[in-house]
Amino acid sequence: MASETGWSLHPDRALPSDPVVRPIAREILAATATLPIVSMHGHVDAGLLARDEPFADPASLLVTPDHYLVRMLVSQGVSHDALGVPRRDRPGVVADPREVWRTFATHWPLFRGTPTRYWLEHVLVEVFGLDERPSADSADRLFDLLSERLEKPASRPLALFDEFGIEILATTDAATATLADHADLAERGWGDRIVPTFRPDALLHVDRPGWQADVALLEERSGVSISGYRDLLRALEERRRVFIAAGARATDHGHLSADTTPLSDAEAERIVSAALRGDVSAADAQTFSGHMLFEMARMSAEDGLVMQLHPGVLRDHDPAVAELRGPDVGYDIPVTTEYVRALRPVLEAFGHHPGLRLVLFTVDEDTFSRELAPIAGVYPAVRLGAPWWFLDTPDGMRRFREAVTDTAGFANTTGFVDDTRAFCSIPARHDLARRIDAGFLARLVAEHRLDLDEAVETAVGLAYRIPREAYAPPKTANAFPHLSGSEHGAKEHK
Repeated sequence: MASETGWSLHPDRALPSDPVVRPIAREILAATATLPIVSMHGHVDAGLLARDEPFADPASLLVTPDHYLVRMLVSQGVSHDALGVPRRDRPGVVADPREVWRTFATHWPLFRGTPTRYWLEHVLVEVFGLDERPSADSADRLFDLLSERLEKPASRPLALFDEFGIEILATTDAATATLADHADLAERGWGDRIVPTFRPDALLHVDRPGWQADVALLEERSGVSISGYRDLLRALEERRRVFIAAGARATDHGHLSADTTPLSDAEAERIVSAALRGDVSAADAQTFSGHMLFEMARMSAEDGLVMQLHPGVLRDHDPAVAELRGPDVGYDIPVTTEYVRALRPVLEAFGHHPGLRLVLFTVDEDTFSRELAPIAGVYPAVRLGAPWWFLDTPDGMRRFREAVTDTAGFANTTGFVDDTRAFCSIPARHDLARRIDAGFLARLVAEHRLDLDEAVETAVGLAYRIPREAYAPPKTANAFPHLSGSEHGAKEHK
């Protein structure tokens, strides 16, 4: 739906500017541009898709829930209230969507050079056909035009799902989720295209406020009475079985640290017992969370769910904002993350296990070449996840390829992971990743390090084949595919 006049997007956006490399990049991109989207990690609400109702207004769709956008405007003195971010002490109070949109449009210049601008431009021009940039002058016109288009059946979530060319989308769901929306979607024929992801974080951090209430909910949903550590494990294993039956391909873990040091059963039992009494220490809780990552790897080796690990983010950096607004309003900040020693226990136990698929992410890009690429470059159970969050930018993606390809190659990565709750930005994010990969591969062709046919094949693999294989269903593939058998047998890691 791109406009033919006024504001439009350049066909060579994000491709290399070098006049020798750019034509090669165009040819590589052409081979991937129309491939289906495989979106195996994100935070789109399954209920949004199950209800399939018209989006309410441009502000609640594109502004308020986008923490990238919100954090930039807040950094320039715009209040959360002006962006429609709700307050816990004022339930039911809703900001005027038109005023929220005006605030965003007036501050459009703040996004120059950011990936947020790239994604929003794609959404506004390619998805909704706007032909002028947001500004104070255009704000009301654009709001009215978008509101009109959001009312059309073609702009409902499931219609856009098909319009975007999404072959499969994985949501992220709490371990205690009922998965009712997924069941509803499956009954209507969407079960193979919209699948859940098992996220147990709330239950693995035993000093978190609300942990005991979540354990009670886990008891209810799993049917397992939880009076100690072993009960907790059985309840989590039962929920994993429910998720797999609902089509889940993966788990997701957002711990602060990548530590996977296991505990004895007796020590784990002591910590869980203290947590159930409500007097667990922060040190014990941190130790237990690392132990539970080890246990999650064991479970994945047994049931085949891909284990995604996203460590290294200090959540809710400003506790006052978190208390007033809740999580996910832009105050999550990356921290230095160590992987080599932290992951050694789990890799000693399961790094060559034929059933484990472990995907590692980072927001600490210093670790790409020093730690993560060497780990993925030797352990068959490990793949590198795409640059995400603060690194899912044009330059961040280029740095990722430059840092990891020497050691890990392309086959030890998982393609692109969009990690977004902004549904309409999914095609924009995948488009950007395909352009950056086309540019990187084109340079290798121009330097006579790859032939063009190899570059095209690799680009297609990164965009489509590799993520499909990496996230294959547990019932069809219990390990990453390999061209030849591993020299390490399962007998070494029982």
